[in-house]
Amino acid sequence: MKRICTANPHKYEDLSCGSNPDLKTVFFRKVKIRSFQMIFTAIAATLTLTVQEAGSIPAFARKYQISCQVCHSPAMPRLKPFGDDFAGDGFRLTEYESPRYFIKTGDDMLSLFRELPVAIRMDGFVTYNFGNKGSVDFGSPFMLKILSGGELSDKLSYYFYFIFNERGSIAGVEDAFIMYHDLLNTGINLYLGQFQVSDPLFKGELRYTIEPYKIYSSAPGTSSADLKYDRGIVVEKDFSTGTTVVGQILNGSGIGEAGSGYLFDKDKYKNFMLRISQSVGKSISIGLFGYAGREVIENFLLGQATSNIRMFGPDLTIDLDEKLIVNCQFVRRTDSRVYTVEFPYTEKKDVVTSGAFAEVIFAPKGDMSKWYLTGLFNWVDSDFDALDYTSATLHAGYLLRRNMRVVGEFTQVMSGKNFGKVNVGVITAF
Repeated sequence: MKRICTANPHKYEDLSCGSNPDLKTVFFRKVKIRSFQMIFTAIAATLTLTVQEAGSIPAFARKYQISCQVCHSPAMPRLKPFGDDFAGDGFRLTEYESPRYFIKTGDDMLSLFRELPVAIRMDGFVTYNFGNKGSVDFGSPFMLKILSGGELSDKLSYYFYFIFNERGSIAGVEDAFIMYHDLLNTGINLYLGQFQVSDPLFKGELRYTIEPYKIYSSAPGTSSADLKYDRGIVVEKDFSTGTTVVGQILNGSGIGEAGSGYLFDKDKYKNFMLRISQSVGKSISIGLFGYAGREVIENFLLGQATSNIRMFGPDLTIDLDEKLIVNCQFVRRTDSRVYTVEFPYTEKKDVVTSGAFAEVIFAPKGDMSKWYLTGLFNWVDSDFDALDYTSATLHAGYLLRRNMRVVGEFTQVMSGKNFGKVNVGVITAF
């Protein structure tokens, strides 16, 4: 089952790396020719980058003394079903107690960690021709994060991460939530905090590619409502029929700082999303989501207006024993009113935005693979022309350690100015 709020380059899979083979067996066994020289230089430079090797394993793996292979296939951040279940159970192994996790204080009402569960993620890349500029850029560290999460009691869990450095600046907190597992013994999981709205669909932070799922961030004009980060409440329920239902109540304003009165929502409206998915056999999952809401849009010349937002779309996952995975998503969005963001400011009505992506992951030996390939195709077409986007990406990764890998990625952008871009780098967590 897909789980709503799980880790990634931002979430808990970053915390669950390490190696312990004994316990693991217990849990279950168009760049031009003249550019080649510059690309080769970038790749060679990346391979000479020094990244501190992990001297210890990340938080969840440290807690349970397990390998990241237990939850990830073939490498973090992607989760396999066991990892999804681990997240859905509040970051706990329900049939295995971690030794000495809490301090024994004699007070059954007190949950106090012996050691605060903390992990670090660091990525470094070398990029060629980003933005069609024809130049090589050294970006290390590209991202540096500190993450923490785990169980506070038999029902309560938490997760958050802080980005110390992302593209050279402090980004702050993104994912941060409290989870209540199995509310009133109903099988319902309840989340409160900030998270990606698209998590019940496909978790963007669990993808292998640097290239994002573009349709999730496609919001026309001055609209602040999309399928990326937001604050709200999530309710999740699994059924024995293989059906999962997830509902969200959202501010619809992203995760910017609070305004006057310490309020985060920019208006009085709340937005809602509902997603239903169904497993078909062991290899196929199909889903359908709908999103509805209202928001106040404004411009200092055009004033304020209220816009109605509607989104819906199907999704499909095919998973053949962790060796070949296919993910597909389609989204159609309508905005009743949109203000442009550049002068001359204008108002557009009944703006339609459609988009999709298809992702293929190949790992020849499933979760035992030391290398993998990923292909990603993005397409967005909108009445708001600035959102139009088409790209094709090929990404390859090779595991140096369970918690360290080298990656290479080529993306051909086919909208606007047609150009290719290359990224090579190292991703590690410890």
